[in-house]
Amino acid sequence: MGVNAASALSLGEGSTPLVPARRLQERFGVELHLKCDGLNPTGSFKDRGMVVAVERAAEAGARAVVCASTGNTAASAAAYAARAGLEAIVLTPAGATATAKRAQARAAGARLLEVKGSFDDALRLCRELGQREGFVLVNSLNPDRIEGQKTVVVEILEQLGTAPGLIALPFGGGGNVSAVAAGLAEAGASSRIVVGQAAERATTWASAIRIGEPAHAAHVAELVADGGVEVVTLGEDELRRAWQLLSHEEGVFCEPASAAGIAALEHLPDLEGTTVVCIVTGHGLKDAGAVDDGESQTVEATLEAVLEAIG
Repeated sequence: MGVNAASALSLGEGSTPLVPARRLQERFGVELHLKCDGLNPTGSFKDRGMVVAVERAAEAGARAVVCASTGNTAASAAAYAARAGLEAIVLTPAGATATAKRAQARAAGARLLEVKGSFDDALRLCRELGQREGFVLVNSLNPDRIEGQKTVVVEILEQLGTAPGLIALPFGGGGNVSAVAAGLAEAGASSRIVVGQAAERATTWASAIRIGEPAHAAHVAELVADGGVEVVTLGEDELRRAWQLLSHEEGVFCEPASAAGIAALEHLPDLEGTTVVCIVTGHGLKDAGAVDDGESQTVEATLEAVLEAIG
């Protein structure tokens, strides 16, 4: 049963698998587990907090929820708004959102507007719109989102049976980082948190973390200063290599940004024997366009032709 199953809007979010990464753990010299949050209902971790935020918006009498998005927030907000009977208004940076994510939002009936600007411009407009009567902002600046997203920590502790030495995850806007830190604090767990961010934040190929000015930057900086979080900055080649490793070595197909936690591990020299959980935040079908499927090879319908093709 999902952690938010008591909600009338629940789609079964939560209770995502914690998968041992047996091949990759040899590479890093750690006990490595993958928390596959791309298996939430709309394909990303966003559902954990969105179900809470939308339900509370409905209870408060909102007519619409609004969000800025690089894609996953849009899909999640649209789905839960549909279940609540609310309008979803989504602002995305023009031309910067994966097709599958836009399709999810449109399929659920969201009003999707592309802003001639960056994600930061879209978020600014949504914050202004959220100040108007009847509209509720459901980006991670809404504390209800963080409340719901903390549940990933509860699940990790239950599934692992103990607190891991390290939790690694991507750093885009910083909402999930904040939620994980809050969840660990509430559980009295002292796990280190390491987050991977793109060096080319505003233009990175990993579109889900293509955020130039993280909304939670100040809070993440406080967590870093307190020693609870370490931020690792990653090049585009590092992100791509980690994304390919997850699929090639473990069979876990995620969207590019979701591999940032794995990429960050490459920068940590003192992990030998540590129990590590990497939160894989979004499914690969969210951004299938990132895959270069190359030229398909056509063969005759004979076994001989197949054997010749495969060498």
